[in-house]
Amino acid sequence: MVTRAFRQVGVPTPSLHIQPVHHTTLVNLKTDFYATGTQPLTKTVTLLGHHVTLRIHTDHFTFTFGDGHTLTTTEPGNPYPRLTDTHTYLRKGRVRVHLATTWAATYRIDRGTWHTVAGTITTTTPDQRLRITTATPVLTNPGNGNG
Repeated sequence: MVTRAFRQVGVPTPSLHIQPVHHTTLVNLKTDFYATGTQPLTKTVTLLGHHVTLRIHTDHFTFTFGDGHTLTTTEPGNPYPRLTDTHTYLRKGRVRVHLATTWAATYRIDRGTWHTVAGTITTTTPDQRLRITTATPVLTNPGNGNG
């Protein structure tokens, strides 16, 4: 019954963020991925006349990069400059990326001891399109009139 209650109380779907912004990155550049909306939450339900408190928290995150690679981690990542969950694309193209967040919980009945809820819940963000492009550096020599 507790597992069913855990599944029914609902958990949020965190937001996936990608840096550089504007859904474009470069070949051979570390692209940063991170999630927000991952804070733990507490919900209380009544089962058979008892108060059941659920402490819900993230268990792990799986970033799918769209090029056949994934990253599974217990951390949601960080925005620039603390790049912790990155991926480097090796060729240009367009990919669809998404984030799957797996939630776990503990529970207690009335004011009893805490126990682990059997099972987890996974939420998945909608796909985001990402364009991977190349850049060509241009070098100039100010001494020869070209710059």
